[in-house]
Amino acid sequence: MNIGFLNITIINPAVNITNKVNLWIKNGIIEHCDLSEPNWDNDTELIEASNWVCSPGLFDMHVHLREPGFSYKEDIKSGSSAAANGGFTGVLCMPNTKPVIDNPVVLEYIKQKSKNLLVDVYPSAALTNNLEGKHIAPMMDLYNSGALMFTDDGNCVQRSDVMRIIFDYAATKDLLVSQHCEDITLTHNFAMNEGALSDKLGLKGFPYIAEEIIIARDIMLSEYCGRRRYHVSHISTNGAVRLVRDAKKRGLRVTCEVTPHHFTLTDSLLESYDTNYKMSPPLRRQRDIDAILEGLSDGTIDCIATDHAPHALHEKDVEFESAPNGIIGLETALALSLDRLVHKGILSLQELIMKMSVNPRRILGLPDIKIQKGVNANISIFDPNEEWTVDKNNFLSKSLNTPFNGYVLKGKPKYVINNNQIHKSTL
Repeated sequence: MNIGFLNITIINPAVNITNKVNLWIKNGIIEHCDLSEPNWDNDTELIEASNWVCSPGLFDMHVHLREPGFSYKEDIKSGSSAAANGGFTGVLCMPNTKPVIDNPVVLEYIKQKSKNLLVDVYPSAALTNNLEGKHIAPMMDLYNSGALMFTDDGNCVQRSDVMRIIFDYAATKDLLVSQHCEDITLTHNFAMNEGALSDKLGLKGFPYIAEEIIIARDIMLSEYCGRRRYHVSHISTNGAVRLVRDAKKRGLRVTCEVTPHHFTLTDSLLESYDTNYKMSPPLRRQRDIDAILEGLSDGTIDCIATDHAPHALHEKDVEFESAPNGIIGLETALALSLDRLVHKGILSLQELIMKMSVNPRRILGLPDIKIQKGVNANISIFDPNEEWTVDKNNFLSKSLNTPFNGYVLKGKPKYVINNNQIHKSTL
């Protein structure tokens, strides 16, 4: 694999580098990375890239790959292909598989199935056995087997005494604890955000306070148990942003992520009863989006993650209340972030790359990616200004449950290179 990108802009905010270079990747290694003209090999494909950006490989720390147990929706290989197509070179997969990733055997299965892929697949593991919220999983065994984060994602640990034990146990190795924040006593059988619109549509609502109660409780518990590491998944409300901002100001080790759909779409779209707008947490109000945009801009929100949640057509093509929650996101996340954040002046390109590459890896304890001569290439290449129309038929995911089909976006993935493999986006 030999490929050269002429006059490409490298942006690596981890080391404060923004340079125009001729970039040559030879056998998976960066052979040349400066403005001089190298002696290209005859078999090197040269691409004019003066309008393109090269960043450290993007990383999505919240992905459902559905394997084992639900491979008709997605599997590790297809999910990895979708990730590469959307510009990612690394993902963290969630543990709500069947069987659950709550023991080293299942975790080892994930690792074996992920070998030799372009995209690096890292496993998270369950906080509690079978995601039931009652008895903690063998976290130390799972950590020793390679789990980078612990979460019952899809479920929320309701009991405060269990969360206290989890934080105390996490202290032994400073493990990263994450939570899907939802007080289910307030949300049972919800279909959308609670408010005047849910009343109008006759749909059960998920009140914003149900998310915020759990975030507040967990932040207090993490502090009480010795300032433990705590990561809030898919933050969605004004008050949630405020709680995380306050925790950071007090020096607590709290981080959080937001999805593109939660900074792009509002609950007003539910009037269509389109099940591709049904997710958990649900789409919120414009004032929540405004708070999220402010949180992205001021650094309160550390990461952009997709919560990529594939579902088969027959599962989503039902009455709204009966449809499962979740949408796919790997193949639209970068473009939506460029279009709605960078081109709207919310984030600079450097700040976006921090939130989509550098920060997720740092939160998970992974090393920063270097872009320099002599290192293995782990890079994402995109055109920040190319306009294109989303066509889900060009996706590589097994599932097509996206609300963004037909959207015209500014900013497009072009190539990813990692593990001596290259993928050219089909979008």
